[in-house]
This record gives sequence, C-alpha cells and structure tokens, in this order.
Amino acid sequence: QVHFVESGGGSVQPGGSLRLSCAASGSIFTMTWYRQAPGKQRESVASISAGGAASYAESVKGRFTISRDNAKNTVYLQMNSLKAEDTAVYYCNPPYDSIWFGKWGQGTQGTVSS
Repeated sequence: QVHFVESGGGSVQPGGSLRLSCAASGSIFTMTWYRQAPGKQRESVASISAGGAASYAESVKGRFTISRDNAKNTVYLQMNSLKAEDTAVYYCNPPYDSIWFGKWGQGTQGTVSS
C-alpha cells in the first residue's frame, strides 16, 4: 500500500500564500488534495490526473493550483489569495472511488488569520 506524507503548512495572513507537498512512497496515478476544517467534514479541493489534467472545487478555483512531479512521486498544491475559510488540515490521497485510495497521512495544518 502506498503511504502519503504531507508537508508545507503554516500560518499566514489573509491574502498570503502556502505551497503544500504530498510525497508518496510509490507510484501514484490520479491524486486529490482534501481538507478538513474544524467541525466540518473532509472535502475534496483539487485533483490531478497522471497526465496533468486538473480540476478544482469552486471555492478554490482561480486561487489554488495543483501540480505533480511523477519522477518524485510528489503532488503539490500552490495556494494563493488565502482566506480565513481556507483554514484546515490538508491531506492527499487518490479519489475516494479509486482502487488506489489508501490510508490517510497525518496531514498538514494551514491556518489563515490576521
């Protein structure tokens, strides 16, 4: 089973930026970034196929960019123009309906606050 390690979180002011990384222990295919805010369910934020086709939740479209480096088995999430409502723990994993969906990593905390 492939394992995922998320990193790059931190605390920024509204309007700031963070770049998250997700390192996988093996080959990866379509990957998704998820987030879970306090008291809320985990939600999908962005996905990227093995070929680089990306899709985004409406709430982050135009502000977040997902990318990947297949040679490094790593997926990135560039988050710009951050808002307080982006505060959450961010996780990566294949899509829920993928046969490659696996165990959750520890996530990385992103906090947006003035």
